[in-house]
Amino acid sequence: MNPAPTDHAALAQAWEPLQIGPITLRNAFIKAATNENMSKKGVPTQAMLEHHRALAEGGVGMSTMAYLAVEKTGRTLADQIWLRPEVVADLRAVTDAVHTAGGKISAQITHGGSFVTGTFVPAPLQSASGGLNAAGLLCGNVFRRAMNRRDMDAIVARFVVGAEICVEAGFDAVEIHMGHGYLLNQFISPMDNRRKDEFGGSPENRVRFPARVLQAVKEAVGDRIAVLAKINVDDGRSRGAHVEDAIVTAQALEAAGAHMLVLSGGRNVESNWFTFGSSMNLEAMMRVIGKWTLTGIAVASTARTAPKVAFKELYFWDYSTQVRSAVSMPLAYIGGVKSTANVAQIMAGGFEGVVMGRALLREPDLINRWYASPEQPSQCDSCNSCLAYIYHPAGTWCIHRPANELAKNLIPASQVA
Repeated sequence: MNPAPTDHAALAQAWEPLQIGPITLRNAFIKAATNENMSKKGVPTQAMLEHHRALAEGGVGMSTMAYLAVEKTGRTLADQIWLRPEVVADLRAVTDAVHTAGGKISAQITHGGSFVTGTFVPAPLQSASGGLNAAGLLCGNVFRRAMNRRDMDAIVARFVVGAEICVEAGFDAVEIHMGHGYLLNQFISPMDNRRKDEFGGSPENRVRFPARVLQAVKEAVGDRIAVLAKINVDDGRSRGAHVEDAIVTAQALEAAGAHMLVLSGGRNVESNWFTFGSSMNLEAMMRVIGKWTLTGIAVASTARTAPKVAFKELYFWDYSTQVRSAVSMPLAYIGGVKSTANVAQIMAGGFEGVVMGRALLREPDLINRWYASPEQPSQCDSCNSCLAYIYHPAGTWCIHRPANELAKNLIPASQVA
């Protein structure tokens, strides 16, 4: 079967300026937040600066710095950034570099809740509900506890303070992460949320606390930056949240004032194959983290029970178009974008943003190349090796490109070479 002809009028829309709340992007292309592992002791490095600068130079409208925890215990891995005044100068070095290259940059702000897999926290971790914490067993985070009202108030305040720090650091937007099994998703998803109060049960109740977080952030930052949220269109497991829940979530976040939603899916532990639309590259994972480490043994065990999934383009399309039909706010599509024909389909489908991760790791200049030669598809082969290199000390990279320089991932971003 021949592919459908590209809708050139729809494709042209992707290169038009995109308004997201108070900011304007030069085009509709957004680099997805994909954990860079380009920070040390919670400080962004020169590698982080060069990574996001290259994306801006390559033509993306906005890049997204992944996983900035709103407090230290909200990290999932030991070197992840947590938002505090001491890190502002290094964050500002990255945002300045992106702005000089003509792009915008968003900070993905979040909290792991009970999903803390790389560092020990000497107390039961917070979540929607309590009990055994399977995700944290390897780090000794065996139990989690249900958050009470005081906990919720404190987390709302931490998100607000974190967003204010992002404003000070020069970010153009914040993306509040409500997917993939992190704290706010632990409220939205019935896989974690077994509460019997007004924050549990129905989809409307389960999104109540995440919507409160977003509303508080938006009220605090005003029109200084854009406020986005990343949500799951489906958890990818039968006992999880599904597209009907995603529609309720999207409607609640629209009412709370979100400027745009990024539509993702899946859970880090239970269904990472769903997030990436294809099976884990176990060989690459073992190469990076080690076959006989505790983490390696756990990953291999998980991979053996996961379904084998062959990659296909636009793999979240059916879910995302249902959400598109239910809200009028701006939405950004993510999941399997490999060609300008895909981009044209996304724009013609009524989505405002086009979000990509792996394809831009393969080719940071892909957007500029597509502008010059729209008939050429992405060179990304969806091998998923880059997912393993999230755990590499030099930071994540595409194995088809030259390896990252380890030395650059040891120097704070603000340090002059």
